[in-house]
Amino acid sequence: MPKLTLEELRKKREEARKSIYLRAGDFKGKVIVHMGTCGIAAGAREIISTFLDEVEKTGAKDIMVTTSGCAGLCSREPMATVEVLNGPPVKYGELTPEKTRRIFKEHIMGGRPVVECALGVGSELGG
Repeated sequence: MPKLTLEELRKKREEARKSIYLRAGDFKGKVIVHMGTCGIAAGAREIISTFLDEVEKTGAKDIMVTTSGCAGLCSREPMATVEVLNGPPVKYGELTPEKTRRIFKEHIMGGRPVVECALGVGSELGG
């Protein structure tokens, strides 16, 4: 494999950033379902299925649904983090399919976080 130039590396980095960060990509929202073993045991598979069903039902092409590992709050599983363009990330816990559908409708589609289901607002990284 040939060596990449510094400019080629910068271009690849920018392309990767576009797929990670909402503001540079084609997505207006991102749902991260936490799928560590604790999340899976608590029902995270049903939660991700519910989010995917809602995306399909609404025909939303600008909502990304993805997974991550454990978020460190095992007693509050199943959990998901919702990021909507121009808003802070919101971590939701103790999810059920009913809560998930409400979060999809009100927060992801409507832009209004569901405060009574939220565990926290903002980024752990401070950014």
